[in-house]
Amino acid sequence: MARMIAVIDYRAGNLTSVLLAFQALNAEARITSDPDMIRSADRVVFPGVGAAGASMANLADLGLADVIPQVVASGKPFLGICVGTQILLDSSEEDGGTACLGLLPGTVKLFRPTSRSDKVPHMGWNNVSVVRPHPLLEGIEDNSEFYFVHSYYPAPSDPATVVAETEYAGVRFASVLGRGNLAATQFHPEKSGRPGLKLLENFSQWNGRHSGNGA
Repeated sequence: MARMIAVIDYRAGNLTSVLLAFQALNAEARITSDPDMIRSADRVVFPGVGAAGASMANLADLGLADVIPQVVASGKPFLGICVGTQILLDSSEEDGGTACLGLLPGTVKLFRPTSRSDKVPHMGWNNVSVVRPHPLLEGIEDNSEFYFVHSYYPAPSDPATVVAETEYAGVRFASVLGRGNLAATQFHPEKSGRPGLKLLENFSQWNGRHSGNGA
């Protein structure tokens, strides 16, 4: 059986862009909301564009709120993208306060710029500065630019989960998170040109461990 990447469909936008990016890499991927297919996949991607409250409601409606923690607990490589990153944390300030999945400790906060030159949402290209090595970033130059579209940012409470950071609106926030087999990006790798494709290629080959020797 071919190794398959499940792209979770929880009624969020931008799923097709993620699928096309994997197809460009000759990686077998499938958009699905089927819990059994997600559990049986070799790797799982949790992308999204939208609001935290609606995303959590959709996960509950589709019976996926329990599936995602199960996949992460299984040790399979797991990647969150944008809103799919934010709802991995404990809670978000969005929608008046939203309880999230709690797979990574921390909260999601709204940008509150003090300068008029800093617009919200944060939209466009920005540098990603590596804090610590991670298999997803292998072969990607430090401070490479990736594409962002977001009004809220991850604020993890455990510094050990921060893989890379980005500065915007007076905040240095975590733009890549990682712990064990779980990794997540606040930016959109599928919209980030060559560095983004390299990150997705790394994910398609990652065994869910941190070092190249399998440790």
